[in-house]
Amino acid sequence: MDRLLQSARKTSQVLAWIGGSLIILSALLVTLEVILRKWFNISLGGADEVSGYAFGIATSLALAYALFERAHIRVDALYNLFPFPLKIAASLIGLFLLVGFGAVIAWTSWGLVADTLTHGSRSITPLRTPLAIPQIPWIFGWLFFVCCGAILFVAAVKALLTGNADQTDQLIGMKSIDEQIEEEMK
Repeated sequence: MDRLLQSARKTSQVLAWIGGSLIILSALLVTLEVILRKWFNISLGGADEVSGYAFGIATSLALAYALFERAHIRVDALYNLFPFPLKIAASLIGLFLLVGFGAVIAWTSWGLVADTLTHGSRSITPLRTPLAIPQIPWIFGWLFFVCCGAILFVAAVKALLTGNADQTDQLIGMKSIDEQIEEEMK
């Protein structure tokens, strides 16, 4: 399980880098579009569409990385007041619900992509982009997130059942202030 967890973690980092690169490339494209419009009265056309696709893909590709880094937003108003066992339970329930939500998104998206492929759907913009092109990497990000969430959940439960609640907390618990400061110092 540890090897699978580490492999998923490394893959999530690569996918996050790919997503970040897409965001940077789309920012450069939009910048070029603005400069060409302002100085030369020329439009590339579709920069906004392409950057929208890039943002959606980048977001889904980064979901698993955020999960491993424990970076998803949590409402922690009461969490810090909980005793340790209740914190672990809340983290497990939260992970289960988050991954369950991701599974619902992936499931419904699967039907959307299937329809797109079946009908050869294209965007209703001048680019006439085949919608499967941005949708397939987008749904891949969601599916990878769900798989990584399931792996992480199993690893956390396994650690808990073997009496290693601290490891469970390290896998899925909230980062402490000290952990966050330590990461900033690196």
